Amino acid sequence: MWRGLWTLAARAARGPCRPCVRQSSGAGAPGSGATIFALSSGQGRCGIAVIRTSGPASGHALRSLTAPRELPRARSASLRLLTDPRSGEPLDRALVLWFPGPHSFTGEDCAEFHVHGGPAVVSGVLQALGRVPGLRPAEAGEFTRRAFAHGKLSLTEVEGLADLIHAETEAQRRQALRQLDGELGQLCRGWAETLTKPTAKCESWQWPWTHTFEMPGAGRGCAPGRTWWSRDPPTRARAA
Repeated sequence: MWRGLWTLAARAARGPCRPCVRQSSGAGAPGSGATIFALSSGQGRCGIAVIRTSGPASGHALRSLTAPRELPRARSASLRLLTDPRSGEPLDRALVLWFPGPHSFTGEDCAEFHVHGGPAVVSGVLQALGRVPGLRPAEAGEFTRRAFAHGKLSLTEVEGLADLIHAETEAQRRQALRQLDGELGQLCRGWAETLTKPTAKCESWQWPWTHTFEMPGAGRGCAPGRTWWSRDPPTRARAA
């Protein structure tokens, strides 16, 4: 059922069907101008379903579904009537939130629609968003990928977020939350600093002696297995 709803939303975003040759997944690079939307809460019947958008057209999408009202105050929930931007048909009465970038999860302009979690309501809102110019359905993990691309999450924090979503035990939850808070990233940065400083010092030192070991059979004018020491570069060294 939910797969069918998502297919309807994708078709609405693409518009009329036409023959084409698929060359890629269609997901633009973060910051390419595309605005994405997706059902962020779990699939299935529920009291509240969260649908969110991310991208430069998020404000336009929010205005389109809540017209003629203006954007709500940033980071404050507001009760609005959602309507289809084409037909004007009411879809649901929902809480909406506006997160202007860069102060959002992805670093882009974001909007959230907290609608009732019935299949008909979710389907209607997804299809309405798909008909807004400049919006397309998000691919799996694309919100997190944009957050990483805009510096909102590090790689270790992305892993921590995935672990937190899939955590089933208290120990897993605690470990994932520590990683999401940056504990592992701080540890790795400490290791990198500890290793980088002495390595840089070693590279900058001028070693007073050069030791070269001649491998058997190399044939550089000295007996096989012979070693020599010199203050000069190895190419000018004399056999011991």
